[in-house]
Amino acid sequence: MNNREWFRSAGYGMMVHFGLYSLLGGEYRGQRTPTYGEWAQSWFGIGTKEYSALAKCFDPVYFNADEWISAAKSFGMKYFVITAKHHEGFALFHSKADPFNVVDATPFGRDIIAELAEACYKYRLKFGLYYSQELDWHDPDGGGYDKKGGCSGRDWYNSWDWPDISAKDFSHCFENKIKPQVKEILTGYGDLCLIWFDTPGVITRSQSLELFNMVKEYQPDCLINSRLGNGAYDYVSLGDNEIPAEPPKEMTADESGDMNGLGGYKWSPYGLYETAATLNDTWGFKYFDQNWKTPETIAKNKRHLNEMGVNYLLNVGPDGLGRIPSFSLDILRQAREIEERG
Repeated sequence: MNNREWFRSAGYGMMVHFGLYSLLGGEYRGQRTPTYGEWAQSWFGIGTKEYSALAKCFDPVYFNADEWISAAKSFGMKYFVITAKHHEGFALFHSKADPFNVVDATPFGRDIIAELAEACYKYRLKFGLYYSQELDWHDPDGGGYDKKGGCSGRDWYNSWDWPDISAKDFSHCFENKIKPQVKEILTGYGDLCLIWFDTPGVITRSQSLELFNMVKEYQPDCLINSRLGNGAYDYVSLGDNEIPAEPPKEMTADESGDMNGLGGYKWSPYGLYETAATLNDTWGFKYFDQNWKTPETIAKNKRHLNEMGVNYLLNVGPDGLGRIPSFSLDILRQAREIEERG
């Protein structure tokens, strides 16, 4: 069975947002972010030097790859996707392209992606990686300078350290960090079922195609989501938390268009669709967000999406110690029990 056939029947997966932002928990100097926990650096405009110091405190002693993957397996999930690098620019893998990574910059010193890849192999769960191919707040040439507001409350690029757009050249970041790191995750962690790209904007069509072709060169069966941008994709990532009333309908690429500025397209030529969703109102850990969805809602959403041929990729946000919140685990366990009872 190739990955297109597998993905079409997978139905259910776990997504994990984990990074330095997990240490902040959505709070900075007595203020709480009203938006996603993983956008804290942008929302508060935390300078790169100060934010980078978080790496010296990043020591998730309770992280256990076997526990995470065995839990996902027990919930009936078929695949697992984690943030190899989010917009903050910090990598959860040992990157030779940039020392701002979990092995070189933290006291933890372990390659989290490698350990999760091994656990997925052990428990026979498909393994995928999220990678932010445009936004990178740690790089003066990181992209996103075409967007304002939304999750950030300001510009999407790092305008608090490097405000001059005219001095920015995304191609520098793309050539020196993005491409080398994508190659690293493609060649260093075994078979990947997919790469989950995100938030394209200033990335050009030729750059999107370059990444697309690189994925297919090193891992021909690895699927690529529609947020790579510029129409280069294998499957459609619907909007965040989108639960459509009706199945996606066939349409031309022009009719499909860009969706919410995220590079997502409404139609997949291969009939492959996925909704990534949160269990509360955040992706990255935010300790005060207790607006949890009920197990009944999760079970209902999964059944509805799966009946339309849409996969349900549910996110958990571990805290800075590497613990998946018990609320998340309880909801997913109970949703599984509801599903099994029919």
